Amino acid sequence: MARDRSNSQVTADFAANAFMRLVIRLALALPYVARIPFVGWVTRKVIAPVAGYRKRALVNLARVLPHLSPSDRRRIADETCENAGRTLIENYSTVDFMARMATVPISGPGLAALEAARAEGRPAILVSGHFGNYEAARAALVARGFHIGGLYRPMRNAFFNEHYVRTMEAFGGPVFAQGPRGTANFVRHLKAGGQLVLLFDQNVVHGEMLDFLGHPAATSLSAAQLSLRYGAALIPFYATRQPDGLSFAIDMEAPLPPGDPVTMTQTLNSSLADRVRANPGQWLWIHRRWK
Repeated sequence: MARDRSNSQVTADFAANAFMRLVIRLALALPYVARIPFVGWVTRKVIAPVAGYRKRALVNLARVLPHLSPSDRRRIADETCENAGRTLIENYSTVDFMARMATVPISGPGLAALEAARAEGRPAILVSGHFGNYEAARAALVARGFHIGGLYRPMRNAFFNEHYVRTMEAFGGPVFAQGPRGTANFVRHLKAGGQLVLLFDQNVVHGEMLDFLGHPAATSLSAAQLSLRYGAALIPFYATRQPDGLSFAIDMEAPLPPGDPVTMTQTLNSSLADRVRANPGQWLWIHRRWK
């Protein structure tokens, strides 16, 4: 399961997974409106400080938003940790979450473009970042009859990854792990006219150095390259958490016009950056985005 990790790391992963499964089990016993803020609070107050997530978020914030006061950066770090916890338990609350998202309006020209692609049998790639909770948009689209798969990066904690993948599959579309086999199946689904979600805001070894929030960040060009290769509509989308902490505003932007992969991907970076600047606490500053 974790052959590339030391015995101490495997032990730590096992313990972390056991703790998270306990938190999830306790949370799922609560009503939905109490469950989501409970896990958000536990993540912000307990998990993030112990795991070093809050510290990493503060480092990234100091790099990108040095003009903010330390207290504002601490507030944003707390918000991003809480949003991560809320997102996690929402994704484990499949039935409740999907029922709530089924009636959420979807704004923006991207929805009509997605419907047109489906009617024509053309593939579509929906692109977003670790912002708000992108699964809210996928759940809302599944409720409208779309069958949307996704490509994911397996978590380093294999114990946790094993059951987390099942939560992604429960949203109604196939999910594929990054790697030769997963990517081959992902491409096969796309070539058959399928719809897929890609997140493009993680550091990629040997990725193209593009601007993100004013700093160079190694970025994968794969979404643009796949779109051009298979004639897929490339549609940025976002699910922004609302002030009540439970609901979302879902927006699907206009598809990107075909061009060169670098320019297209920089457009995606700029689109996400605009969202992050408007709601900085909803992006996952925990990521090692600028290595």
